[in-house]
Amino acid sequence: MLEAFENIQPHQEELRKRLIRCCLAIVLTSAIAYIFKDHVAGWCMQPLYLAYPQLGKLVYTKLTEAFVSYLSLSLLVGLAVSFPFVLYQIWLFISPGLLDQEKQLIRRIVLWATLLFAGGASFAFFIILPRMLHYFMSYASPTLTPMLKLGLYLTFTARMVLAFGIAFEIPFLMVMAVRSGLLNNDHFRNKRVYFYIAIVVLSFLLTTGELTATTLLSFPLFALYEAGIIAGRVFQGKKTSPAVID
Repeated sequence: MLEAFENIQPHQEELRKRLIRCCLAIVLTSAIAYIFKDHVAGWCMQPLYLAYPQLGKLVYTKLTEAFVSYLSLSLLVGLAVSFPFVLYQIWLFISPGLLDQEKQLIRRIVLWATLLFAGGASFAFFIILPRMLHYFMSYASPTLTPMLKLGLYLTFTARMVLAFGIAFEIPFLMVMAVRSGLLNNDHFRNKRVYFYIAIVVLSFLLTTGELTATTLLSFPLFALYEAGIIAGRVFQGKKTSPAVID
């Protein structure tokens, strides 16, 4: 038993070292982002000013609102920037116990998951968000002046970017479910209506009930779901066992 404890202790020490490095990377990148908080916030607010140039500036109504908003934005940027380093530390921790074939599989999983998330986030910020803001700001008139709060706008933007980033993982998760034998590809095709309803409900929740945002999020998810069905058919491996859900 003492020998087993001695074998576990180096493993725990390695885990502690990797976690410390991950935390330091997040703190460092977040601190750098906070130093350049005005530039980062300005970049995030650029789609809003392009949609409604007359806005001029945002406001905040609580003493701590601007500080908390900048701090949250800096942390989000720090997490995004340090994400590759965190994945690398996780890889260094688990790779010694993996076979060569398993290492190749994990490399592909991490690569595709990262690319899809980045693609979804970029799609949201550069395509969906400007159109959504243009629509919402079209309600402004000589008798209706928009006075947007800094914290609420940054929260709205971050929520949309994260929602689309996560949503773009749908085809990848579907392929993984088929490849692992957890589900049959026919399951996604036969239950399409139920998944569509779930997508609409999820979009409604992610956009906090805004119908236009729900629509703009739902239709890309429908397309991604169909892409997942096609990708599952293309990349389907060996036939699944009888225990697979169909």
